[in-house]
Order: sequence, then C-alpha cells, then structure tokens
Amino acid sequence: MSTETGPKPPAAAGSGVGPADEQWLDRYAGSLMGVFGTPQRVLVRGSGCTVQDADGREYLDLLGGIAVNALGHAHPALTAAVGRQLETLGHVSNFFTSPAQVALAEKLLKITGAPAGSKVFFANSGTEANEAAFKLARRNGAAAPGTDGGADAAPARTRILALEGAFHGRTMGALALTAKAAYRTPFEPLPGGVDHLPFGDVDALRAAVDETVAAVILEPIQGEAGVRPLPAGYLQAAREATAAAGALLIIDEVQTGVGRTGRWFASEGVLPDAMTLAKGLGGGFPIGALITFGERASGLLTPGQHGTTFGGNPVATAAGLAVLETIEAEHLLDHSATVGAGLRAALAAVDGVTEVRGEGLLIGFDLDADIAPAAVTAALDAGFIINAPGPRTLRLAPPLILTAEAAATFTAALPGILAAARAASSKGQP
Repeated sequence: MSTETGPKPPAAAGSGVGPADEQWLDRYAGSLMGVFGTPQRVLVRGSGCTVQDADGREYLDLLGGIAVNALGHAHPALTAAVGRQLETLGHVSNFFTSPAQVALAEKLLKITGAPAGSKVFFANSGTEANEAAFKLARRNGAAAPGTDGGADAAPARTRILALEGAFHGRTMGALALTAKAAYRTPFEPLPGGVDHLPFGDVDALRAAVDETVAAVILEPIQGEAGVRPLPAGYLQAAREATAAAGALLIIDEVQTGVGRTGRWFASEGVLPDAMTLAKGLGGGFPIGALITFGERASGLLTPGQHGTTFGGNPVATAAGLAVLETIEAEHLLDHSATVGAGLRAALAAVDGVTEVRGEGLLIGFDLDADIAPAAVTAALDAGFIINAPGPRTLRLAPPLILTAEAAATFTAALPGILAAARAASSKGQP
C-alpha cells in the first residue's frame, strides 16, 4: 500500500498553467472537440495518489479520475496484469471468450453473493452498462404476463422509474434515465417511458410502482448530485415495491461500487434484480458490467438482443480481476472506510464547511457560499485535485490507497484554499 504523505510543493504554486502545459493546451484546442471545456492541466505521469503535470508540478489526486483509479496510479499489480495479458492475447471479439473474462465474471458473482442462475454482461463504461440495463427493463416489460394483446391483456410494462437528481450516463437511453435538464434538453426527444420521482420519498415510490412499471433504477448515493445518499430504508422499500409489482430493481453502482464506500457495494443488504458497475472496476482501464441476479432476470436478454465489440476483452477483464484481487490482498475495504471516516470528521471541523456527506472515500461537502468552482482552482494551485458538482459543493473520490497522512495535508490546506476562493469570487474570477 502507498505510504506517501502528499504532494511536493508545486513549482510556482498559484501561478496557474505553466508554459509546457500551455503549449499542450493550445494543441488540444486545435485538435479535440470542446465538449469538456478547457482542461485544467496536462498530466503526464502518476504514482500512487500523486500526479505530475507537463511543467513538473505534483498534485495529490483526491478525485481519482472521478472514482475510477481505485488503486491509484501505476499500481504494480494492475500494470503487471495488463502487461502480461497484452503479451499473450489482447482482443478476440465476443465470438470467443478468454480465461480472464470467465474468471472476472465468476469473481463478481462471488463477491455480490449472487444466487444460482445469475449472469454477467461486460461493456466498456458505466453508460454502456446502463444502456444494457435499459434494454433489460424493456425486455421485462415485453415478458410481463398478459402482454400478448388479447382482450384480457394486462397493461404492458412500458415505464421505467428513476429519481430526481439521478445521473446514469450520457448515451441516449442512459440520458433518458438522467434527471438533469441541462444534459437532456439539447438531445430531446429521448427514449420515452421514463418518469423521475422525488428523491428519497418512499410514499411517492410506493404510489408509482404498479403493473405498468418495468423497472426502477436507483443510485445508492447520487454522486453527480453532490454525494447524496438515499435515506435509510429507501432501497429496501424499493425492493419490496418492485417485487410486489413484478418490476425489476436495478441498482446503479457505477460510482459507488468496488470498495468506494468501504464496502464492496453501497447497496449491500438488498439484493436487486440487476446491478451496473464501471469506474473503479478497471482501476483506470475502461470496463463496465451488468450483473443480473437469479434465473428470471438473467434470461430476459437472449442471443442477438445485445452485444459489444470490445466489452469483456481479455485485457479489460484481466485489469478488473487484478483490481478486485488487490483490494482483497491489501485490505482496502477496511482501509478506505477508516481513512474516509477520519477525513469526513476533519472536513466537518473546517470553518466554512456546512455539511459533510458520504461513505468510505466518496465524500461530498457543502460550503457556506457559492465558491466551489473557485475552490477547485485554488486547490489546484495549492497542489490538490478536487471537483465541484455544484456551486457550493465539493466532491472527493480519491484512490482507495489514500493514507490518513496524505488526507491530512488537504484538510490542513483547506482553510487557505477557501480563503483564496472567496477572494477570487469577490473579484468575479472563476
């Protein structure tokens, strides 16, 4: 496990983009589509929880590629597994399988406690995993009893329920499940039949789940909404309501899964019909997964109804297997739970922080003013990478190997970061 204590002081801290970064960013602007805006820095290498930009300045990575780099950067177990696999077999298409693909599927079924008949479908990202889940829901509607069009047919299951504040991806089906209007409006009409329920309202959930509902999809903690956990008991209520109505319960663990919350999965204790994973599963290598639990859910998608060229290729699945085995070998579930609890407590003691949320090393904290974007800039100048999902909300999702010592360097620097953000905001700077 990494023993680093934080970044070295950035060369020319507070000076913004350096000359080498500037040259690369000019080339970026001339060659890449501007859907992400202007990148903050040009990163050239990483080790453990630190990364380095083109000008040689180091940063403590407290975002982990948005909850992706579970083992940090250049972890030897991950780089060795990927290298070994590339030396033997890189890609074969899904006309064939590989030992790595089978082994990873078996490992996922084991750690989820999946019952007999459960299955895994591998994709390349979280949004692709949720696209597969969307199709699964549609098949549940088609497979519902009484939907053969006869005179006594029950209403077809055409509705999928998600929550206000939800983020499930940006491809068209996943975007239909996502609630944010700014993401949705430019691309409407989206696939229909999706309704968004009030966040955390159990009564609204129970009232909405009836025989017309094919599936309910939920994030145990809404990451893009500012690390907002579902209220206690909500997932269990969703399980009971969907089971009673014949609808699927699909849990999106793309951001919360694979040890992020100090547990393998944030939804532990509630067995859904399906779960989607990505982000931390590959530790930086692109992979996503849809896991279906039990024979009924696992039989809804049949040969020819879904597919992917790259999904489940030997290199991606070798990476995923290495991540899971390393989390176990290095006891990172307990480690991330302990470090995360200490970090949340330290954040709550900082003047200007009004609320701290999350589990393990998925943390959101609110500020007393709309200075979060300016705080991201000030933190970067101070040598820390963080994220602002809202105008007064900051998010941390660092590698699971983060040490308490490294976390303490950030909480010690945070008062100065917030002061710099207030000063910048008062001058109208981002």
